[in-house]
Amino acid sequence: MKALFWLCALLIAFAYAGYPVWLYFRARFWPRPVRRANIFPMVTILLAARNEEENLVRKLQNIDRLDYPVNQFEVLVVSDGSTDGTNRILAAWESTGHRAVILPEHRGKASALNSGLAEARGEIVVFTDARQILAPDSLKNLVANFADPSVGCVSGELVLGEDSNAASLKGIGLYWRLEKKMRQWEALAGSSVGVTGAFYAARRSLIADLPAETVLDDVYIPLQVIRQNFRVVFETRAIVHDDLAPSVKQEFRRKVRTLTGNYQLLRLAPWVLTNANPLRFEFICHKVLRLLVPFALVGLLVSALWLRRGIYELVLILQVFFYALAGLGVFQPKAGIMARLSQMSLAFVVLNGAAAVAFLYFITGRKAMWAR
Repeated sequence: MKALFWLCALLIAFAYAGYPVWLYFRARFWPRPVRRANIFPMVTILLAARNEEENLVRKLQNIDRLDYPVNQFEVLVVSDGSTDGTNRILAAWESTGHRAVILPEHRGKASALNSGLAEARGEIVVFTDARQILAPDSLKNLVANFADPSVGCVSGELVLGEDSNAASLKGIGLYWRLEKKMRQWEALAGSSVGVTGAFYAARRSLIADLPAETVLDDVYIPLQVIRQNFRVVFETRAIVHDDLAPSVKQEFRRKVRTLTGNYQLLRLAPWVLTNANPLRFEFICHKVLRLLVPFALVGLLVSALWLRRGIYELVLILQVFFYALAGLGVFQPKAGIMARLSQMSLAFVVLNGAAAVAFLYFITGRKAMWAR
């Protein structure tokens, strides 16, 4: 039991503290700067949409106002079996010279993106979603990184609005800030494992068709780029805004989908755990260990309960206190040190609970569908 206790403790500590600290020092002392320049290659902005009539007009107007030469980018929207007013909006939009692909049946995001990629004319393909709004200079800043021939994929930075600072989500907001820092440090040291799905770009020549059931295009495509010995970098000046303030329940569902996608990736691309993946160590530390933490938490609790003396008893008490704080966080206590601690505890439990559910989805074959 002692071996189980220390193995679980070390896994949790390294996943959430050891790896980020290692990344920080690696990026700080052994950086690989990107040679940026103001370049304006032909770009295809690709947007897959399903029942997005509430957001689509605003997003298309947003794209039209981007600070990028008009004759150097095209916008291609794929409607994935939409049943609301999305297709009507696209029909009117096409009359102004833009392009749309209308899929009569719902096939999923991966198939929609494949249909768009088959029509893309740009040297660079930019992926974005319907809800988030791009800053005027975001596209120009994103594309500037492709002046470096070693760069194959670039991630923008998602910035959450003030409305997203709801008390119940402050802990998750802290987790998200750490996640962005880790991606930035990974990119500074070489390549990031994933990108921001709401806004990222890749060289068209490096993008292969996605398997039809792919959940995480924003991990699958960057890993394919890395496999071809190109870098995936993070551009903090390519800002995309999202004012949505999801509830804890919505965030839980989102993480279940994301983590189920990580499990799926191990099946679709088993090479990510082999020498064929130049970022195998980073992928295991950043993605795989997060999937193992829920099991390590159970192992830590059971072993501490079994041993129950000295340091093991102390750890058991701390665990019980931690989970009690998470329960308190459900009730959104008022500001104060206890409120902040309960919010962080709740976020930790929500994220790891989602990882456990994702494992159940994976082993039972339940699919995490693309939904609005």
